[in-house]
Amino acid sequence: MDATIEWKGDFCFEAKAPSGHTIMMDGPPEHGGANMGARPMELLLLGMGGCTAFDVVQILQKGRAGLKSCNISLSAERAAGDPKVFTKIHVHFVFKGENIKEALIKRAIELSAEKYCSASIMLGKTATISHSYEIRE
Repeated sequence: MDATIEWKGDFCFEAKAPSGHTIMMDGPPEHGGANMGARPMELLLLGMGGCTAFDVVQILQKGRAGLKSCNISLSAERAAGDPKVFTKIHVHFVFKGENIKEALIKRAIELSAEKYCSASIMLGKTATISHSYEIRE
């Protein structure tokens, strides 16, 4: 997998993914940026959320879970000193659907966290990752 990062001036960078999609990254004004894009560490957290969301939804669809929607919120803490790695990450899922079985939800989250989500497994080397969920009919 190959990606490119192009400096656009000040602290703004354009990232190009192997898929051809681009993402702007920038720093906050107090650090010389113009706030024109997400911070790199924000993208790392979002990437983990997207990775686990993909896994969980795919597992639930294969299990014919009756899923209508899946929303995820993430909260993270970082180390106080450099390198400011993630030390804690909490992932909260909100599922909506009809007759969704709780056992299937639990299993899907476990499989993503322990086997399939490369981003979660990688970030789990420095952070304690926890999960919670709600099921709404």
